[in-house]
Amino acid sequence: MKKLIVGTCALLAAAMTMSAAAKKGTVRYLNFKPEVAAVYEELAAAYEKETGVKVIVETAANNTYESTLTAKMATKQAPTLFQVNGPVGYSTWKDYCADLTKTEIYKHLSDKSLAITDKGKVYGIPYVVEGYGIIYNKAITDKYFALSSKGTSFKSMDEINNFAKLKELCDDMQAHKAELGIKGVFASTSLKAGEDWRWQTHLANLPVYYEFKNNKIDLTSNATHEIKFQYGNNFKNIFDLYTTDSVIDRKNVGVKTVDNSMAEFALEECAMVQNGNWAWGQIAGVSGNKVKADNVKYLPIYTGVAGEESQGLCVGTENFYCINKKASKEDQKATADFIYWLYSSATGKKYVTTKLGFIAPFDTFADNEKPTDPLAKEILRYMDKKGSVSVAWNFTLFPSQTFKDNFGADLLQYCQGSKDWNTVSSNVINNWKKEWQLKEAEDY
Repeated sequence: MKKLIVGTCALLAAAMTMSAAAKKGTVRYLNFKPEVAAVYEELAAAYEKETGVKVIVETAANNTYESTLTAKMATKQAPTLFQVNGPVGYSTWKDYCADLTKTEIYKHLSDKSLAITDKGKVYGIPYVVEGYGIIYNKAITDKYFALSSKGTSFKSMDEINNFAKLKELCDDMQAHKAELGIKGVFASTSLKAGEDWRWQTHLANLPVYYEFKNNKIDLTSNATHEIKFQYGNNFKNIFDLYTTDSVIDRKNVGVKTVDNSMAEFALEECAMVQNGNWAWGQIAGVSGNKVKADNVKYLPIYTGVAGEESQGLCVGTENFYCINKKASKEDQKATADFIYWLYSSATGKKYVTTKLGFIAPFDTFADNEKPTDPLAKEILRYMDKKGSVSVAWNFTLFPSQTFKDNFGADLLQYCQGSKDWNTVSSNVINNWKKEWQLKEAEDY
């Protein structure tokens, strides 16, 4: 009898343990990045040790995430946590995306305009961001502001908040380049084939962003498959400034590379260059670099759009967390709790910053927990800046690499004088539509 009672108690205890575990839920994460798989495995072990909640990490092989996710979603062990690359990815997986509007992690998202939304609700939250804008050397701009011969009334870069002011500043700096010890205000515009992504993708994002935003285009719909390029002249504004107030004649941009541009900035041959936060490594790595980290700052890419005084940097990602709404309520809660822990606990934040190397878009990080890279710090400063609105990365909606390559080639011919702007603009409109039609036909 005693053995029976003991055995029964053991079974009851086991059942209670299983019940408690079920109430806690389980997290199953399908990781996108093979290069950080080991870090996520460490994280999973640390989280289970700290909370008792099981985190199962599976990693898709390179370039197989979508097919792996499709296969996994059809099983009983479907991921509770997965990712999409933006509005297009969300449109594919929207039936599996839980409403994250009331989650703790969303409450702490620094710039809520970065989230994937649908009809006012949040379905995707960026977990790492990058940004780009106009990088400038504060030592050189300060030298300009101190000139007694300068032709503007500007006293600091804080006054530059639209294209008209930027152009006035840069034109006068170009006129005083000898006194400033530079060859030109802007680094070379790199339009050598394969080196033109800063213009045919990153800069081209600005007019597309404003067109979609101001026309209230649903980014998950086919309405993005045609554009009017109505902000094309705004693109032209800044592109002409880059290639006129430059270290080189605009006819010579076809031989320049990104490395050339970054070297010119690092050697203080110019004061400004458009690039992303990843560029600090390029600048610091140039032999003979003269630019100090404390002098590396960002300015938004102003193009003359109405209301751009509140514009921030171009900030975005192709990495958005989504929670599987077809998972059990317990698993959904466990997953939301895990994400919040990752970006709010001391343990989680240490992994995010030091081992994953993310610029995390959340206000849960103290200053001593944030990246020390000067450009990463600038990205975070703009995201936290009151009244500043980041420009979303809508270039994920560009139809094809062919479209971008053709645009880059047209920009080169425009700089060389063999193609006028009206032709370039018409080609953008026609090639966008043509490439989307080809893509649709392939998908069909």
